[in-house]
Amino acid sequence: MDFSVFMQQMVNGFSLGSMYALIAIGYTMVYGVLRLINFAHGDIMMVGAFLAYFGIAFLELPFVAAVLLAIFGSALLGMLTDKIAYKPLREAPKISLLITAIGISFFLENAFNVFFGGVPRAFPVPDYMEYIINLGGLTFSVASLLVPIVTLILLALILLVLFKTKYGMAIRALAFDVNTVNLMGIDANRIIMLVFGMGSALAAIGGVFWALNYPTVEPMMGVLIGLKAFAAAVVGGIGSVTGAVLGGFIIGFTEVVVIAFMPELGGYKDAFAFVFLILVLLFKPTGILGYDFEKSRF
Repeated sequence: MDFSVFMQQMVNGFSLGSMYALIAIGYTMVYGVLRLINFAHGDIMMVGAFLAYFGIAFLELPFVAAVLLAIFGSALLGMLTDKIAYKPLREAPKISLLITAIGISFFLENAFNVFFGGVPRAFPVPDYMEYIINLGGLTFSVASLLVPIVTLILLALILLVLFKTKYGMAIRALAFDVNTVNLMGIDANRIIMLVFGMGSALAAIGGVFWALNYPTVEPMMGVLIGLKAFAAAVVGGIGSVTGAVLGGFIIGFTEVVVIAFMPELGGYKDAFAFVFLILVLLFKPTGILGYDFEKSRF
């Protein structure tokens, strides 16, 4: 493999990893606050992609307006999910929350399957998103270029919210001790709902970018993507926002570059994320950036 081909695969891996990273941030934020693995998170990404699809294809909205519809609709769904399904179980054993998350995941998948069918639908990608840029022998579309840029900007905004605002201070305090936060006069349920809204909005952005780069939407699209994003969150250090982004990049690079070097393993590309997850858990169970997790959140 020559250098130009290798760099092309690195660019592809960076773009793919950015999409995993956007979804992994939602996993890690919810876990940091509730110690809950929200297995419905990948399906909220699917809902975001479908909202953008219907906004463009049926409501004939401009692309930006359809993306905003997907972001706000998914954020609302995430907050309603917390209020209806998770809030009543705050004091229940963690296994009850986990089973509920799996149930919500199945509900969303089957509801969309019943109402919209299981046949993949072509996502209407705007022409300017498909424009091909050639830079130094590397080729990439505008959509694939935007993914890492938007991911890094959103990472900076999330860190700014977490460490420079009162809401961020409340989120980090909540991650340490819910009861103490309640005693200080902070509405813990409202803060938790905010976390679900932020995570779901990021998942929707990830879903829209996925639909732009792999232009189909279907009800089961969030299952495998969500599991890989979860693996990315664990690899980076679950509970760490920066770790989630790092884990997403690592999983994306691994999936693309290994196939580039060994194309005969193309049929097993979905397994690499989980092989990497197992290796990280064997040698560093807390994840790459999880060393001081008990002293610092996010």
